[in-house]
Amino acid sequence: MTRRSIEEITARADELADVFENYDPRPGDQDAPIPPVMAVKLAAWRRDTAERELADAVRAARAQRLSWREVGEAIGTSGEAARQRYSASA
Repeated sequence: MTRRSIEEITARADELADVFENYDPRPGDQDAPIPPVMAVKLAAWRRDTAERELADAVRAARAQRLSWREVGEAIGTSGEAARQRYSASA
């Protein structure tokens, strides 16, 4: 492994920043396939984000006095299941 100086690292970072800042998408770039492991990571990130948003929404709904039955109906489950899943965060 070759050790690089701060100047070399900074120069490389500047090169990469220039490439990023000057990127001009070509037709079809947005449809390019991503590697399978990246697809899994992206899906997991989206799921985690959605779960946090849902927990926040449930907390807000409960703060507005929605019943667990109403919350459950809104997310497609029973009120009891919603209570069990989200009562710690509500």
